[in-house]
Amino acid sequence: MFEQLGLIGCGLMGGSFALALKKAGLVQRVVGYSKSPTTTARALQMGVIDVEAPSALLAAAGADLVLLAVPVGATEATLKSIKHLVTPEMLIMDVGSTKADVVQAARNALGSQIASFVPAHPNTGKEVAGVEHADAELYRGAKVILTPTERTLTSHLHKAEALWQALGCEVRSMSPETHDAAFATVSHLPHMLAFAMMHSVIGQPQADAFLSVAGPGFRDFTRIAAGDPAMWRDILLANKDEVLAQAQHFQRALQAFEQALHTGDAQALEAMITLASTARAQCRFLPPAATTPTA
Repeated sequence: MFEQLGLIGCGLMGGSFALALKKAGLVQRVVGYSKSPTTTARALQMGVIDVEAPSALLAAAGADLVLLAVPVGATEATLKSIKHLVTPEMLIMDVGSTKADVVQAARNALGSQIASFVPAHPNTGKEVAGVEHADAELYRGAKVILTPTERTLTSHLHKAEALWQALGCEVRSMSPETHDAAFATVSHLPHMLAFAMMHSVIGQPQADAFLSVAGPGFRDFTRIAAGDPAMWRDILLANKDEVLAQAQHFQRALQAFEQALHTGDAQALEAMITLASTARAQCRFLPPAATTPTA
C-alpha cells in the first residue's frame, strides 16, 4: 500500500487511476493538482482526491507515489517543478501515449533522479475527457506498457508492475523506441486515418447526403475521429517520425488495392482482402470499454 499519491493532472486518466487505487485499497490519501482549479475542485467534490494542492510541487510533497497525467508536452516542465522533492523511495510514473519523448524529457528534468521514474502507457481511455468521466474500472483489463530507462531502479520497476497488475492490468515492458513504433502502427496512424477520412467526406458538396446513409461500418471506422483534438495533435507531433514511417507502409498497401481496382484484377483483390480478413480475425483486442488511448 502507498501512503500518499501525488496526482498531477486530475482529468479522466489521473482521476480514474486515483479511484482505482482507492477501490483496491492501495492508497491511504490522494493529494491532487490540476492546471485548472475548477478541475481540482471537481475532483475533490467527487472524492477522486482528498486534498487540493495549489501546485504540482505541493501535490508531490510527502508522496511515495506520483502520477503525471498531463499532456506529454508538459512532462519536462512538470518534472522540473517537482525535482527537488524527488527521493530514491518515491515512485514516479506517467500515462503518456508516447514514450521516447517522455524519457528524454525525464532525462532533461531529473538527471540522476530519473532512477525513480518508470514511464508507463496504459492503453485505455474514452472518447470523452474530464474528471467527471473518471471511472475506477477504466484500467481493468487494459494493457500497460512500461518503458524503463537504463537508470530506472529495478525495485521501482517491480513495484510499478505489481501496482498495475493489482488494478487488473496486463503489464509488459519494452524500449521507448519499440513502444513508439508499435503504437504508431496500431493507434496513432489509425487515428490520423480516421481524421483524414472525415475530412475527405465533409469536404465534398454532398457530404450531408452521404453521411445521412452511413451505417455501422462507417460509424465503427470513424469512431476514433471523435478523439480530443489537442491531445491527438500533441501525440501525432510527438511521434511524427514513426507515424510518417507507418504512413508510407499504408500508402503502399493502399496503392496495391488501387492497382487491383484499376486493372479489374478480381483475384488479386480477393487475395488481399482474404489476407486482411484472416489477420483481423486472429487479433486479440482490448475489452470494449478500453477503446482509445488518452494521454
